[in-house]
Amino acid sequence: MSLVFYLFLVLCGATVGFFSGLLGIGGGILMFPLLLYVPPLLGLPAIGVKNITGLTMMQGFFASLSAMFFYQKQRLVNRSLVLTLGLSLFFSSLTGSFISKAVPDRLLLFIFGALAFSASLMMLIPRSYTRDELTEDEVIFNKPLTVLIGILIGFLIGLVGQGGAFIIIPILLYILKIPLRVAIGSTLAIGLFSSSAGLVGKTATGQVPFSMAFALLIGAIPAAKIGGIVGNKTKTQLLRWLRAVIIIATAVKIWADIFR
Repeated sequence: MSLVFYLFLVLCGATVGFFSGLLGIGGGILMFPLLLYVPPLLGLPAIGVKNITGLTMMQGFFASLSAMFFYQKQRLVNRSLVLTLGLSLFFSSLTGSFISKAVPDRLLLFIFGALAFSASLMMLIPRSYTRDELTEDEVIFNKPLTVLIGILIGFLIGLVGQGGAFIIIPILLYILKIPLRVAIGSTLAIGLFSSSAGLVGKTATGQVPFSMAFALLIGAIPAAKIGGIVGNKTKTQLLRWLRAVIIIATAVKIWADIFR
């Protein structure tokens, strides 16, 4: 691989890391299409879908870890929510990541597209912003429903190599009714459970090219912290629409390729 290729990966890591911290996403919803579509357009070597899923897991884990520390200091990470959803995600995501080795690439794309499409629909639902500035100690949620959601979503995001924040945040906002800033901070911590489980499976099955992953992390880790600082100063309405645009654009592109 050339120096230009690795510089491209560092830039991808920084870009996606910033948005991870800004919007509370692990970054897979951005990283997946960037690594899949952009290298061939720039004349760089194409990256296989299974390697991309491993890279997104690696990047998502460390970017989430970097940004989460900032949100924790702002009292925007609800520990009960993180443990309830995170643990159920962990075990089901671990299962999905091991099974993914035997799943055809086209089916993985289809599952990823279905998740992105579902998330984009939820992000367009009108909602009130009156509770979005609440801190984590003021949050109440349905624990049995949360566990059920974690088991189902965890398996699917383990298959496609995602931390799952792009689908978890809409679920927290529209199904569990979590305030937006707490949803962002808690999702980063929850993503550590799902992405670490997926990362174990992807690494064990040889789907993580480590030299490429290291280049992504050089850009992602510092940029994620900067994104968290900017996100905490940004109006929640704008954060919601930015997230919606990113998710919808990715869903449209994935589905266009599936039906091509």
